[in-house]
Formats: sequence, C-alpha cells, structure tokens
Amino acid sequence: MEIIEYQDKYIEDVKDLMVELEEYIVSIDKDNLDHVSKEYREKYVDYMLQDVADNNGKIYIAIQNNKAIGLVCGIIVKYNNWDKLDYKCPKTGCVTELIINKNSRANGVGKKLLEKIEEYFKSLGCEYVNLNVFAYNESAINFYTKNDYHARMHTLIKKLNKY
Repeated sequence: MEIIEYQDKYIEDVKDLMVELEEYIVSIDKDNLDHVSKEYREKYVDYMLQDVADNNGKIYIAIQNNKAIGLVCGIIVKYNNWDKLDYKCPKTGCVTELIINKNSRANGVGKKLLEKIEEYFKSLGCEYVNLNVFAYNESAINFYTKNDYHARMHTLIKKLNKY
C-alpha cells in the first residue's frame, strides 16, 4: 500500500469511497436527516475538488493493487472579520473527509492518511488541525481520540415538529 496525492485516474474509486461513507452515515443516523441523493456520486467529488482548490488543500489517497482504498481530504481554514472579534485565529488545517473502504479498515491505513495530511498542514505552518465527526459514528470518534484529537465544540439539535 502506498499513499499518493490525488490523481484524476482514481476518480471513480474516490466516488465509490465517498458513496460508501455517506451510505454508512445514513445507516447510523438516528435522526434520519442524512440521505444519499441521486446526484451525490457525480457531484460531491467535484465539490470536494473545488473546495481543495479554493482553500489551499490536498487530497491523499491510499493505493493498493492499483485501486484507491482510502482517502483523506484537507483544507486550510479561512477566517473572516467576525471570527477575529472573539478568536485568536491560529493557522489551522481542517480534515474534511477521511474514509477507508470497509475491507481495508483496521490495517493502519487511516492512521497513515491522517499523518500524511497532518504533515502537509505542518509544512504550511498550521498550529492546529480540526475536523468534524458525525456524533453517531463511534468508531470514528474512537479512532480520532486514539490519534490525540479531542472535542472542542458540540453541536446539539432538537426536533420541534413531526413530519
């Protein structure tokens, strides 16, 4: 297995990985808010690539047998004038996606991808890395905790009406 920077020849594998992740999120969503739209497979990767281009980001993929089996995507956080009113705004990288296909998990691939994006952020002078994890994704929370990440914010929701 090797970690390389994203190449367009792996776009179909990347689309498969992103759909696998979103379908998993849907399956554990106790609020039933997530879904995989018909356009998701074709449009989400384009959005991700544009986000990387617009925010000095990178995508690294794990390749095994000439197939992408995992990916990590990260961008540099942009702050606005409102942020600067009550926050120190250190240079921060943000992991926006990390997915390993279900047949390749628990083999250290995720850790290697996370380390690779962290190296990239360090090379740009980032002081911190942040990321969001779906609250019901306990395996991801455990993974990040084992890799020295901790909670700083919590998003709380309340359903008001039945539909």
